[in-house]
Amino acid sequence: MHAYRTHRCGDLRLSHVGETVKLSGWINRKRDHGGVLFIDLRDTYGVTQCVVDEGSPLLAHAEQWRNESVITIVGKVRARPGESANTKLPTGEIEVYIDEADVQSAADVIPFQVAEDDGAGEDLRLKYRYLDLRREKMQKKIRLRNEVTASIRRRMIEQEFQEFQTPILTASSPEGARDYLVPSRLHPGKFYALPQAPQQFKQMLMISGFDKYFQIAPCFRDEDGRADRLAEFYQLDVEMSFVTQEDIFNTVQPVIEGMFEEFSDFTGTKHKIEWLPHLRYEDAMLKYGSDKPDLRNPLEIVDVSDVFARDDVEFKAFKGVISKGGVVRAIRAPKVSDRPRSFFDKLNNWAQSEGAPGLGYISFSEGEGKGPIAKFVPEAAQIQLKESAGLEDGDAVFFICDQKSKAEKMAGLARDAICDAMGNREKNIYKFCWVVDFPMYEFDETTQKIDFSHNPFSMPQGGMDDLENKDPLGVYAYQYDCVCNGFELASGAIRNHKPEIMAKAFGIAGYGKDVLEKEFGGMLNAMRYGAPPHGGCAFGLDRMIMLLADEPNLREVYAFVMNGQYEDQLMNAPSDITPEQLKDLHIKLNVPKEIKTEKAA
Repeated sequence: MHAYRTHRCGDLRLSHVGETVKLSGWINRKRDHGGVLFIDLRDTYGVTQCVVDEGSPLLAHAEQWRNESVITIVGKVRARPGESANTKLPTGEIEVYIDEADVQSAADVIPFQVAEDDGAGEDLRLKYRYLDLRREKMQKKIRLRNEVTASIRRRMIEQEFQEFQTPILTASSPEGARDYLVPSRLHPGKFYALPQAPQQFKQMLMISGFDKYFQIAPCFRDEDGRADRLAEFYQLDVEMSFVTQEDIFNTVQPVIEGMFEEFSDFTGTKHKIEWLPHLRYEDAMLKYGSDKPDLRNPLEIVDVSDVFARDDVEFKAFKGVISKGGVVRAIRAPKVSDRPRSFFDKLNNWAQSEGAPGLGYISFSEGEGKGPIAKFVPEAAQIQLKESAGLEDGDAVFFICDQKSKAEKMAGLARDAICDAMGNREKNIYKFCWVVDFPMYEFDETTQKIDFSHNPFSMPQGGMDDLENKDPLGVYAYQYDCVCNGFELASGAIRNHKPEIMAKAFGIAGYGKDVLEKEFGGMLNAMRYGAPPHGGCAFGLDRMIMLLADEPNLREVYAFVMNGQYEDQLMNAPSDITPEQLKDLHIKLNVPKEIKTEKAA
């Protein structure tokens, strides 16, 4: 007989009755029923009920075993009496009567329950992550991660993609987020950077003549923590040569759709999958107030600035903003005019919690406009408002007024808040869409200069001609995002493969040729020796798993992960290092005083 097991804890059925078996696993639960001890033995494959019978010489010993101790048992499989069978458990028709038992590893008193959710906080769960990961719910999500990764790899290889690993230690480059820097011992005063993405390497693979590349790539960004963002994350990184934007969509879309279809019932409810027509960035911002809209929400935003700019409209709060270049955005809420006043008051309170003065509205019932703004909008203006917003009797319309960028953002938040208040967000569906035609540049209010709005390596849609003859803010790029249910799942672009266009593009953003050569010299030089037209994208692996698992927090779909302050509670990272290590790296610390004080305290 095997040293530890003849079967796994999820294997045994009625067909095994009468057999002598050996099982190993963790004690999930113990129950003492008047001298008969029941032990639920668990491994990653399932749970088997084991019994120490009354009068057994093992009984006194077994009563001392703590939950989560690892034991090996030998015993005979018996059928459970009919009334005690557990039909919810695959092994629920049998039990194993223990004849022999060895404790492989005794557990101390555990800091939280494993067999059930006892409400332990995130920091405690992360500190004892190996215990947290023993829970069935966590094991299911981590297995999902493995299966999703395997599914993606298989689908990419079937499309003749080749997987390459790109360097982890590389050069720092200005790509939008802060780099994690690694000091070099052999080159004093110089630093490596952990890659924010394998951007330049995958482009150079195309220049090297490899036609289709992919990688499940680790990426590192020193940004503030959020529920949907981590310092270290993984992405399906893709690049292809001799392709148009549509070629990329047509190639990766079946991979993503097939993978989502494969796991669409992970939560127990089958989800439909729908791809909506491409959405221009400007239309996304106008209609949904976001470049990653949740299209399960049926509400749309419209511009009604011209209604409130009319001479016969006397609402000064909006008129004053419009006179300074502001806009008024409206959101139609169908058939809510008969809702109680509390419905509207809660939305107003929500808007105030977001820093807005409130959320003005007009509701229409029996052809008459009512609400706090209605008296300022005469009948003729109300008729125009109905036409602009597509209003019908019984509808209400909510307003946001501010400068364009702020109005877009607030309208997007309000759209979701109103949808949630109405309870009409579509369920059990993944709604995908490609957002296209991103502007190449944006005006940075902080620095008061033109800068890249998205990916600096993108090809402008009009090439050199647009860069030389158009207002930079009117130049569009072959840039695109894939969005699903309110998340940006992927970002990508057709790349700029011509050095002269790249030099011009960076020059408009204020980066001189010297900066370009210093920061991106490797790729720029490669382009001078014949670069194919190429493009690609990167899908966030973690966010896709979040959606499939219906988890709002990325930390719930990783095995080992840091908390929201980017502290590893399990391994105590980041940690202090010794003076000898600092000396090896030629580094002296200059820690801010407040941090020194906190450590001393």
